[in-house]
Amino acid sequence: MYFLPDEDNYLQPTVTADRNALHLESRYRYEDAGSTSVFAGWNLEFGDTVKLELTPMFGGLFGRANGVIPAVEGTFTWSRLEIYSEGEYVIDVSDTANSFFYAWSELSFWAPDRLRVGAVIQRTRVYQTPRDVQRGFLIGASASRVEGTFYFFNPGSDDHFYVASVGVKF
Repeated sequence: MYFLPDEDNYLQPTVTADRNALHLESRYRYEDAGSTSVFAGWNLEFGDTVKLELTPMFGGLFGRANGVIPAVEGTFTWSRLEIYSEGEYVIDVSDTANSFFYAWSELSFWAPDRLRVGAVIQRTRVYQTPRDVQRGFLIGASASRVEGTFYFFNPGSDDHFYVASVGVKF
């Protein structure tokens, strides 16, 4: 859920399903308000103590915006340190001049096992600020199959905003 100053707050649901290495994902209002994206990808894992998980994906965007999207999600973990990043390039099929790069990255530290703190950056076109890249802090907690994270973007500025995320694994 995005909590924005001077604009309507909005829900941005994402649903993923993994079966062995196959990864399926659908998002609403992620790349553009009023649009839905769908992806298929492949989960790859490397390492044990130092672990790298990569999911290259390819998808489509439908609705107010239409396009094709090559994308990748990745997580690097070592001990209590975690780096998560996702990036995608939306190729607008109606007007390639409207194509854009989207990114979200987190650097966090799990302390203890169920609590994490860290930093986050994003580049998006759904919410516009004077900054091309928004940066901020995160705090999260997990219990069993549920994880919640609270993000505070652009602290100390007039264009600050908040994001609350809840994830459930089945």
